[in-house]
Amino acid sequence: MRLIRVHTETALAEGARVTLRGPAVAHVTRVLRLGAGDAVTLFNGDGMDYPARIAALRHGSVDAEVTGRTAARAESPLAMTLVQGIARAERMDLVVQKATELGVVAIVPVATARSVVKLDADSRDRKTAHWRGIAVAACEQCGRARVPDVLEPVTLAARLAKPADAGLRFLLSPDADSSLAAAARGATSVELLVGPEGGLEDAERKSALAAGYRACGLGPRVLRSETAALAALAVLQTIAGDLA
Repeated sequence: MRLIRVHTETALAEGARVTLRGPAVAHVTRVLRLGAGDAVTLFNGDGMDYPARIAALRHGSVDAEVTGRTAARAESPLAMTLVQGIARAERMDLVVQKATELGVVAIVPVATARSVVKLDADSRDRKTAHWRGIAVAACEQCGRARVPDVLEPVTLAARLAKPADAGLRFLLSPDADSSLAAAARGATSVELLVGPEGGLEDAERKSALAAGYRACGLGPRVLRSETAALAALAVLQTIAGDLA
C-alpha cells in the first residue's frame, strides 16, 4: 500500500486537528486528489511521521485529524553536507532532488569563477525558495521526515572561510591520486565540495585544499558536475552510510 506523505510547517501532535495551508493544500487537492476520509501521513521536519485523516477540504485550506505519531527511519547515520557549485537550472534542480533522496543533511550552493548562473539578491531568494521546495517534495517521495537545510547561495570563498566541522572534507577532482571510497571509510560526518560545469579554477582548488579539503576521485572518467555529485554521495552512503 502506497504511503502518501505531505509536508507542513504546522505544529503536529497525536490527537490534534490541524489546518494545512500553502503548498500543502495544492499538493493534497490538486496533485494527490485526496478527499474527506482519505489517509495521509504528515511531517514537519521534526523527525517524526504523523498518520492522519483528511477531515474537510475548504477553499485554500485542508483540515486533518492526526491519529498517531511514529519515528521515521529514513535518515542515514552518515551526516553529509554537499557544497555544490551552482549549475544551470535543470541540473541544479536534479542535484537538489537526488541529493535529498540520497540522505544529505545540508546543501550549500556556492558561486564559483566558472559558474554560468549569476544570482543577484532577488534571484538568490527565489532560487533558494525553489530549491527548498524541491527538497521538500523529495522528502515526501522518499520517506524522509527531516528536510535537509538548503542554505542561501554564497561565494566559494565565503564558504571556505567558514570554520570546518569535526568531519572530513572532500574535494572531487578527476586527477586525484586518492579514491573517495578509500578516504571515506569510517567517516561519520562528511562535507563534499563539487565544482560547477567546467570545474573549479586552480586558485579555487588550492584554496579548498588549504581550507582542509582532501582531493579525491571517482575513477578514470571525467563526470559532469551533477553526475559527479550524485555518484559521490552514493559512494559515501555505501561506504559509511545506509546504502547496501
